[in-house]
Amino acid sequence: MTGGARAGDFDYERHGHGYPSQRRTDPRIAQAIEAALGDARTVLNVGAGAGSYEPEDRHVLAVEPSPTMRAQRPSHLAPAIDAVAEALPFDDRSVDAAMAVLSVHQWPDVETGLGELRRVARGPVVILTFDPEAIVRFWLADYVPELVELESRRVPSIETIRRELGSRTEVRVVPVPADCRDGFTEAFYGRPEKFLQDEVRASQSVWGFVESEVEARFVRELRADLSSGAWDERYGVLRSLPAYEGALRLVAGHP
Repeated sequence: MTGGARAGDFDYERHGHGYPSQRRTDPRIAQAIEAALGDARTVLNVGAGAGSYEPEDRHVLAVEPSPTMRAQRPSHLAPAIDAVAEALPFDDRSVDAAMAVLSVHQWPDVETGLGELRRVARGPVVILTFDPEAIVRFWLADYVPELVELESRRVPSIETIRRELGSRTEVRVVPVPADCRDGFTEAFYGRPEKFLQDEVRASQSVWGFVESEVEARFVRELRADLSSGAWDERYGVLRSLPAYEGALRLVAGHP
C-alpha cells in the first residue's frame, strides 16, 4: 500500500499533527532499545512516524505509510519510505536489525508484518509494545473502562509476537519513568492532570476510538476528583514512584 493510502486502524492524516511535540523520545526507553539492537549498524524502523527513537549513530531506513507523519520528521533524519510492514520493499537479510516502536497495534496484519521484519533482518528484531494483559491494571481503567478494553483488544498479545519472531525471543518489562517524555497513556501514571489537556489525549491514538461523550465524561470526572482530592486518596502513591512497571514491554527476537 503506497501512494499515500492510509494503513492501520487510526487516521493519522486527520489526527496525527501534534505527535512530534507530545510523543518525544524518552532517553531511558531509548537506551533499552539501543541495547537490544546490539552492534547493528543498519537498522530498519517500521512504523517510524515522526522519527522518535531512531538511533542517530547508525544507518536507519525508515518506513512510514502516513504522509502526515512523514512530513513531521525533523530535517536531520532521513526521509521515510512510503510502505507498510506487511510488504517491505527490501531484500531478504538486507539489514542488520529491524525495529518497531509502539506501532505493531496499528498494523492490519500483525503476523505478516512481523514475518516481514524477520525476513529482512540478519540480526535482532526489536519490538516496543504493550502487554494487553497488563493494560487493564492501569488506573485509567477505573475511569474509562471503554478505552482500556479497546486498547487491550487492539494490541497483539506478547505470545503472538514471540511466536512470529521465533524461539530465541526475549521479553522484558520496561519501567516508565515518572517524568517520561513520551506521552503514551502510562507515561502519566503519576501526573493525572495531563489527561485534562486536549493535546495530550489527541496524541494517544486509542482516544480516537472512544465516543466523544465518553471522553467528556472522563475529563469531567477526573477534574472533579483531582479538585476534591479523591484521585490522590486512591492513587496518590503513584506520584512518588520514580518509575512504573506497567504494560510496556521490549521484545527482542534473534535469528
